[in-house]
Amino acid sequence: MDSTLVHQLRIRQLIDNWAVWRDAGDWERFKTVWHDDGVMMATWFQGPFEEFIKVTIEGWNKGVSILHFLGGSSIDVQGTRAIAQTKMTISQRGMVQDVLCDVVCTGRFYDFFEERQGHWGLVHRQPIYEKDRIDPVDPHAQLVLDQAALQAFPEGYRHLAYIQTRIGYNVKMDMPMLKGEKVQALYAHGAQWLSGGALVR
Repeated sequence: MDSTLVHQLRIRQLIDNWAVWRDAGDWERFKTVWHDDGVMMATWFQGPFEEFIKVTIEGWNKGVSILHFLGGSSIDVQGTRAIAQTKMTISQRGMVQDVLCDVVCTGRFYDFFEERQGHWGLVHRQPIYEKDRIDPVDPHAQLVLDQAALQAFPEGYRHLAYIQTRIGYNVKMDMPMLKGEKVQALYAHGAQWLSGGALVR
């Protein structure tokens, strides 16, 4: 089998394991997806993956429900480095204005991978937020959103930000979206990483 394809398959397995093990709370195996210096970026959290695990568990204990579903991947491998883009949805369930709702955000995981001592691991995960929506779990429920607050959030993840801020999270307001300077800078950073450049946090 072509060596590049072998690397791509190994990386895709890590991507799949990330989603399954994170959503199942299988933290010991989840840790094996990352290199020791791995960093997770999200609307509600930015920092080392070990801290991400800690705050995720804290959220679970408070009833926070965030799940992931994956689509296809495009994985570019260059030597011992790779950039993977994977279609995904983030689904969060929670109360909004006393109405139980689901928020679904569509986007991509943009991942920086590296092979170290024969082992591929995740170094940095930066989601790209493309579009989202909010729906009452009960289709007959009446949901009225604060439109001024909603419109203040970035278009690609404004409903996700709306529910997250209302349960106490501080949401990062300049995440990459489908278009714009932030996502173009991310693509440039990925190309730099593949060519051997430093990872800029």
